[in-house]
Amino acid sequence: MTKPPSLSSLPDTRGYFGAFGGRFVPETVIPALEELTDTYLVARDDAEFQAELDHLHRTYTGRPTPLTYARRLTEHLGGAQIYLKREDLAHSGAHKINNAIGQALLTRRMNKKRIIAETGAGQHGVATATACALLGLECIVYMGRVDMERQKPNVFRMRLLGAEVRAVDSGSRTLKDAINEAIRDWVTNVETTHYLLGSALGPHPYPLMVRDFQSVIGREARAQFLERVGQLPDVVMACVGGGSNSIGIFHAFRDDQDVRLIGVEAGGRGIDSHEHAARFADQMIARVGTLHGTKSYVMQTEDGQIMETHSISAGLDYPSIGPEHAYLRDIGRAEYTHATDEETLEAFQSLCKLEGIIPALESAHAVVEAIKLAPTLSADQTILINLSGRGDKDLDTVLQALDMEP
Repeated sequence: MTKPPSLSSLPDTRGYFGAFGGRFVPETVIPALEELTDTYLVARDDAEFQAELDHLHRTYTGRPTPLTYARRLTEHLGGAQIYLKREDLAHSGAHKINNAIGQALLTRRMNKKRIIAETGAGQHGVATATACALLGLECIVYMGRVDMERQKPNVFRMRLLGAEVRAVDSGSRTLKDAINEAIRDWVTNVETTHYLLGSALGPHPYPLMVRDFQSVIGREARAQFLERVGQLPDVVMACVGGGSNSIGIFHAFRDDQDVRLIGVEAGGRGIDSHEHAARFADQMIARVGTLHGTKSYVMQTEDGQIMETHSISAGLDYPSIGPEHAYLRDIGRAEYTHATDEETLEAFQSLCKLEGIIPALESAHAVVEAIKLAPTLSADQTILINLSGRGDKDLDTVLQALDMEP
């Protein structure tokens, strides 16, 4: 049996994590990807670039974000001690700003003035609009019509920040379709435009680059946990859509074999319903394929058509998953589970009432798994949850789901 490559060596020069990743795109965008790859690899080793990025994170993003001990949730559940990495307190309300500022700086470095982006929950769109406003760049955000309806506050925020939000009415009118439209724009305007992809997916170098920009979460959390608790967490967990917040916190712990890594996908209305976005939970419909420029697990019909997904959280409503997650799952380094819409709403309310924190519905999926796991562990064990975003954007969705009056 061939020994798998070292995690620290991935992706390889072609952008592969084992069998996953690569670059499956029209020839017209290959030069732009080559330029982006070269620019990023130079910037990654450029002390001046890294110093500017670090300065902006400290003085603008609000890093480091704090580590919060969830005392009342811990006491309520019994068992393991629960800690939260508070990306909801980053400027613009989620982890997405880490990657947006990094790629916006690269755009300026490439002497491009126009940025396009896709968004589902709206947080990446808001983060991109924020970074463009900061650096004086033109910003166009593609968003599915369905997501625009359920994320109206974020649409308004993007427009206030100077972005043009373009509604997408094709397909399921959600994140997958927004990415399709963004790629079409990029193919047409590739010489003047940078596509600021928001998750750890897409063609190489995006999975590498987004992971690296988001790995600040894990580096901070690891140092904070060691200082606060005196040891590493027993379990690190995060929600997984495309996978940027989860790979960001997993990365710092990937070589710590005693630390369990758990990603939580969107179980939607239940696996048996096939109305979900749990790529690893439903092997009947999730098979290896290519989508949006990368090879990974993709929810598809028997004849290879991309299936529509469902999640109460717009940011997890995606039929594929980042290639590094596919690799971590296949080698057994990370575990993946799922949470249904109903479970997520319950966890959302629990965190609100017990900790005074209103999480994003995406993040509440990870809280579901903590609620299940904590009572099975001992009181001297610890769970670290990446709380990827805040939930003000989701209040209309929650009120409607719970049939409550505002």
